Amino acid sequence: MTVFDVINLAGGIALFLYGMSIMGSGLEKIAGGKMESILQKLTASTIRAVLLGALITGIIQSSAGTTVIVIGLVNSGIMQLSQGIGIIMGANIGTTVTGQLIRLSEMSGGSTWMEFCKPDTFAPLVAFAGAILYVFIKAPKKRNIGQIMMGFGLLFTGMGIMTSSVEPLRDSPLFIQLFTSLQNPILGVLAGMLVTIAIQSSSASVGILQALSSTGVVTWGSAIPIILGQNIGTCSTPLIASVGASKAAKRSAVVHLYFNVIGSLVFLVVIYGLKALFQFTWWDEPIGMGDIANFHTLFNVVVTVMFIPFVRLLAKLAEMTIPDSAGEKTEVEIPVLDERLITSPAVAIQQAKSAVETMARNAQLNYAAAIPVLYSHDSETLNLIHQRENIIDQLEVAISNYLVKITDKELSENESHAVSELLNFIVEYERIGDYAINVCERSGEMFDKELSFTDKAKAELAVVDKALQEIQDITLRAFEQSDATVAEQVEPLEETIDLMIETMRSRHIQRLKTGECQIDGGTIYLEILTNLERISDHCSNIAARIVGSEADVGNFDAHAFRRNMHDGFVPNFNEMLAKYKEKYYEPLCEM
Repeated sequence: MTVFDVINLAGGIALFLYGMSIMGSGLEKIAGGKMESILQKLTASTIRAVLLGALITGIIQSSAGTTVIVIGLVNSGIMQLSQGIGIIMGANIGTTVTGQLIRLSEMSGGSTWMEFCKPDTFAPLVAFAGAILYVFIKAPKKRNIGQIMMGFGLLFTGMGIMTSSVEPLRDSPLFIQLFTSLQNPILGVLAGMLVTIAIQSSSASVGILQALSSTGVVTWGSAIPIILGQNIGTCSTPLIASVGASKAAKRSAVVHLYFNVIGSLVFLVVIYGLKALFQFTWWDEPIGMGDIANFHTLFNVVVTVMFIPFVRLLAKLAEMTIPDSAGEKTEVEIPVLDERLITSPAVAIQQAKSAVETMARNAQLNYAAAIPVLYSHDSETLNLIHQRENIIDQLEVAISNYLVKITDKELSENESHAVSELLNFIVEYERIGDYAINVCERSGEMFDKELSFTDKAKAELAVVDKALQEIQDITLRAFEQSDATVAEQVEPLEETIDLMIETMRSRHIQRLKTGECQIDGGTIYLEILTNLERISDHCSNIAARIVGSEADVGNFDAHAFRRNMHDGFVPNFNEMLAKYKEKYYEPLCEM
């Protein structure tokens, strides 16, 4: 093997790794929204979690990458360790897809059609067609398809260069001696581990082994321990990614390590035990690309099936390895926006949305306590309210910064729109939290000045308070579910609240004129009504954005859009308005 062969080999590996990377990136962009919806539908079922892990890894072409995503989700509190274990197990199956694709290089046949079907022939054509789509077409979906095609073509082109570069090794005594020594299971496992740790991808290291198998020197006896070592080596990426993460996230990385180490040990014991008993005749025979791919798949499928009944035991083992400190709180109070997930924008956007939902729930809880605390001035309740407001303020900054970092990645049109909308939703929910705090702070003023409202004013506040709680419930449900149909219920209720507050304001001014209410107390009451009206307005803004997004409205104007809702844009708008008036406005008028 000459120095030029070494240079060609280096170039082939570079093309192979780059092709794998951009193909996986293109596939992830195409499937970005689907990955997000699949994650949302994740259940506690281990079988479904395994299938999910296999699917995601098949898309992004990296079990280590999937495990890093799981670590990020567990670290952020979106996913429990028990759910993550199933995904990690499935990831090991999904990572075998690359090897099965590479085995196409073994296709042979004398006909022109068979020659054309060989990757060496069609890969450059696929890469060229992909380059045309990627460079000259502006439509995002077509560019993503072009990127996938380029990656696919480059992967097989690199594989072809690697294969031709290592051909001289078939006559090298040193190379033959090397692979003979790797039949020692310990040396073979170590070699597979080290190569995989170096290139941070078991799929890529399996591909390199497949290329070396074309020399005819790689035997079953040397390949099997190397493949087992490659599965252990892929655990290095998640272990590195878990540094500085929560204990639950570190346990996810440890589970991945235990899964592969225990599985490899079991295979080594069984295979070498059977070899001692039956003296395998094929042990020293050359192994082909397809055989390597099949053994890699067999190992991961068998080990996954073997571990499915022992998910809880794996979790327990991880917890024993990384135990909780005495008296340590394990629940996540503020979502952790894990930057490891930014490499997968669809998942990172979903994480940011979950954090906005936490903002919304805290704002809603603060409002629910606002009217009662006006009368009680309970110090514990007020302290809890201010703690939640601090969480809202922290999340506003953290989520905004996180979304800005996501925009540094190459986003699809839908992902870019989702980021922009989330930035708007953050502002709306932060304002709702501020207005809820404004209402709560009136409690201190009333307590200091020994003020109180009339019974009629309290009764009116109680009615509008129920309407405000319902509008926030509907708005949050619409936001969590991204449901335009639910969001359409907000605007008629918001109009009803506006009408109620207008009526209450007029009545209270009249009470001030007749001397039924104190001036100071009356001023506070009017300020409270203004804050309630603002909360209702922001709920309306959020709902209008959800409906507008569903309707694909460009250059969004919330005010103009709400006006359109009155003009028949939303079906049954007048019927819903009549229903809410009957439920809230008419009882108010009867007081």
